[in-house]
Amino acid sequence: MFHIIPELLLPQEVARLQALAQTIRFEDGRASNADYSKKNNLQPSHTDPGYKEASGIVQQGLSRNEYFRDYCMPKTMAPPMMTKYQPGMAYGEHVDSGTIPYSPPLRIDISCTVFISDPETYEGGELSIRLGDRTVTVKEKPGAAVFYPSTTFHQVMPVTKGERIVAITFIESWVRDVQKREILLELTEFLHENASKVGMDQQMRLEYVRMNLMRMWHGA
Repeated sequence: MFHIIPELLLPQEVARLQALAQTIRFEDGRASNADYSKKNNLQPSHTDPGYKEASGIVQQGLSRNEYFRDYCMPKTMAPPMMTKYQPGMAYGEHVDSGTIPYSPPLRIDISCTVFISDPETYEGGELSIRLGDRTVTVKEKPGAAVFYPSTTFHQVMPVTKGERIVAITFIESWVRDVQKREILLELTEFLHENASKVGMDQQMRLEYVRMNLMRMWHGA
């Protein structure tokens, strides 16, 4: 599953995040993973008050988005965190961790990047994701979000000019299996797109299938 939401955040939310990115105290991103040499970026200090504000803005944008709810079927989500890449910084190819050691642990099913910087203001810094036998390169406008399976190899290409500022988060879905989520998403989208074309009885039959598949696969 791979999807881009072009306008997840409102313009005023993007503007506030861009302002916060200039005032929040950032530290070496390797502080959270000192043994991982491929990681070379900056992340906010969690004691900086701007960190919580920025995280809340992104979380609010995700929570109100219908496609995010249908696509991810989120059970829980890591607090979104801004990251910053300056010239020479990159994040080498990797696969995200399977869990985050919260209490209880958060299983990482879906990874999300929300773009904050205007792509015209920096060079390089593309998000590169391996999907099967091809590679998808993503560099979106401010406020856009990209979702992809956390099991995929991906990397942030080196920034050569300007600053790349994004927010990242990780989602645990109610439906663990990616193929099962795809089936449920197809049924949901079909119902949304064809509600006016089919009768009420047909809608109810499809909703019966969708809801009972959700029950069957809930937590699986």
